[in-house]
Amino acid sequence: RLHLVTWNVGTASPPPDVTSLLQLDSLGPAMDMYVIGLQEVNSRITNFLSDLAFDDPWSIFFMTVLSPLGYMKLSSVRMQGLLLLIFVKHVHIPFIRDIHTHYTRTGLYGYWGNKGGVTVRMSLYGHTVCFMNCHLPAHMENTEQRLDDFEKILEMQFEGENIPNTLDHDVLFWFGDLNFRIADYGIHFVRESINNKRYNLLWEKDQLNMAKKKEAFLQEFIEGPLQFKPTYKFDLYSDVYDTSEKKRKPAWTDRILWRVKNLCQHASKEDGFSEEEQTISVTLNNYVSHMSYGISDHKPVTGTFGLELKPLVSDPLVTLSPEGEWSAEHDVLINYSAVPDFPSSAWDWIGLFKVVTFRHVNDYVTYAWVEDDEISSNENRKQVYMSAAEIPDTGGEFLLCYYSNNLQSIVGISQPFQIQPNRTLLGKDLTQEEKRWVQKPDNLESHDDF
Repeated sequence: RLHLVTWNVGTASPPPDVTSLLQLDSLGPAMDMYVIGLQEVNSRITNFLSDLAFDDPWSIFFMTVLSPLGYMKLSSVRMQGLLLLIFVKHVHIPFIRDIHTHYTRTGLYGYWGNKGGVTVRMSLYGHTVCFMNCHLPAHMENTEQRLDDFEKILEMQFEGENIPNTLDHDVLFWFGDLNFRIADYGIHFVRESINNKRYNLLWEKDQLNMAKKKEAFLQEFIEGPLQFKPTYKFDLYSDVYDTSEKKRKPAWTDRILWRVKNLCQHASKEDGFSEEEQTISVTLNNYVSHMSYGISDHKPVTGTFGLELKPLVSDPLVTLSPEGEWSAEHDVLINYSAVPDFPSSAWDWIGLFKVVTFRHVNDYVTYAWVEDDEISSNENRKQVYMSAAEIPDTGGEFLLCYYSNNLQSIVGISQPFQIQPNRTLLGKDLTQEEKRWVQKPDNLESHDDF
């Protein structure tokens, strides 16, 4: 279950609550993955320079909301005001590999990043999936420029060996403030159609729908029905369309589309194809706007999808678990084993993470180098030790993650387990000064691009 958000936030700060936006109050099963694409994140020089050193306020906000619910920030990429965040449930982390990010500037002839696209691609249970968050040129008359810019974004190449082109991924999600407008009809007809909820009267003059009929490269993209009000342009903190002097005509600027490669390939064959040949399918369960959010002149749009995968990868590269009972009263051991062809490195490490504060790979409490701290090894199993001095005295629920330097990702994760509090310290309140500062491994690189 994948929940995808696109929102032009108009340089605003995060709202107080995103429960409905993320469907956290849904009675159904929890989402497996959140993909959040924002446009016009505040990118003034002072903000942007501080964001280079620290996560930006929107990233911190979503991590704070989602990490206590069992999600880790898998990857993110930012280009000025464009931000793409991906969060996943812990259980899926070892099966997501080959994560790469990219950004493409299209503003000012490709020299300025106020418009363009940011992209994250990955292998998900062996299937290639790509997410592309775009902010295309504005204004009614710029349809051709929007299409040209999107073609340029599609042509970008990821760095690295054996990474498919964007359109060669099994599934490609395209979303963002695409800025397509409603052509020909006057503002009064458009508003009257919206007021009467006769959105279908406007669909045929939607510039994206019109372009999909003419442009071959768009015809393979699928979109759900636009059964919600156009999401642009609103007065702030209201559901009233633009009352300023400009009185912008409402439009569905904020969109979510997707493309399934094997459907595109088989659609051209006369004999069709069987379900056995289709190893991945995408189902749109919900495509809606969220009118209650008023921090910008756009309303956010979400798409909830079901991805049905025939797993091509079913075993993690590394399996690991704690040995025996853990506490800060004695040294502890970690058992792990790797698949035979695993590309291990002297810079691989195993991190200890507190479950409730596990927001991303940098949030470890402590770590052990798999080679330097190894104490035993055989064909089937290896053991690494952690010093008692590194184990939190207060105890709690933790998990272990194996970080691969060569693959630049977590490739193994343990089940959550309990660390017993240090009995000699029970009743004492630890001061902040008593807590140790643990230096990060030098080799750790995030997937954030600027």
